[in-house]
Amino acid sequence: MRNETRLAFNGFSKQVALLNAVASAAEKFTVTPTVQQTLETAIQESSDFLKQINVIGVDEQEGEAILLGVGSTIAGRTDTSVKARDPRSVGALKSDTYSCKKTDFDTYVKYQLLDAWAKFKDFQARLSGAIVGQQALDRIMIGFNGKTVAADTDRAAHPLLEDVNIGWLEKYRTKAPERVLSSGKVAGKITIGPNGDYKTLDGLVYDAIQLLDPWHRKRPDLVVLVDRNLLHSKFLANIEGAADNENELAAARILANGTLGGLPYVDAPFFIDGGVFVTTLKNLSIYFQIGARRRMTREEPERDRIADYQSSNEAYVVEDFGLGALVEHIEEAK
Repeated sequence: MRNETRLAFNGFSKQVALLNAVASAAEKFTVTPTVQQTLETAIQESSDFLKQINVIGVDEQEGEAILLGVGSTIAGRTDTSVKARDPRSVGALKSDTYSCKKTDFDTYVKYQLLDAWAKFKDFQARLSGAIVGQQALDRIMIGFNGKTVAADTDRAAHPLLEDVNIGWLEKYRTKAPERVLSSGKVAGKITIGPNGDYKTLDGLVYDAIQLLDPWHRKRPDLVVLVDRNLLHSKFLANIEGAADNENELAAARILANGTLGGLPYVDAPFFIDGGVFVTTLKNLSIYFQIGARRRMTREEPERDRIADYQSSNEAYVVEDFGLGALVEHIEEAK
């Protein structure tokens, strides 16, 4: 580490310690709630997808989904000469429960990269941004691919972080299987094509909408999250047919404003292969436990690097199971 890098890193460490009211950032400490919220906001703001879902701090490590959202219609009348009025609950009829699990977000930066950053005035922002950005991506990956909570995770066996926490889609498989479609004419797969379960991807999405509670099926904020490879097959003809500038612009508009089954589609990062998920983005949440983030930032000269150890208790929550439907194992019919 160069001398100017040493000064920049020492300034970063002192700032982390000052903000958290501790003597040294090189010893494990509890991140203050204010700093924790600032960090959570930075993580969310670093990802377009995370900005569209809910990232919420909760006091308790375990509990019920907390967002208010009436899970059915509420308009009506009561003949009070016969019976009393019966209010509807402000909350989903089939809401999720959560259990915040400790998740480690440990990173390091080699001296060589630090030396390259040291000449910039925004050294501290660059270092913080690198740490924050990967936490955001990992959270999205877990949300769509997480299936278990392993005591000792295995990155080689589970490269999509399947064993870090239980994600949104796995919640549907285990808690709302009646809203999951994964098998058609052929066991274990849903096929699309002239001889398939559905002739088109649009038809499949339209059918998936029927798995939602009736009062949710025509919501204006419904979207369909879809595997990028399935989109490729649907829009390939439009792209290949764009032989001149005018047609290229038309193809770009089709891709930018495209719909599936009448719903706008979202090409979400790390979404599962062969999958379609109909819901609203605000139906998906990540809860973090307030006051449970731990951190330690220290130099590790024996490895020529600085390391940042962070952990957070978090959970992936579906606010209303009646507001979603999952179709998976989708393939083209042969």
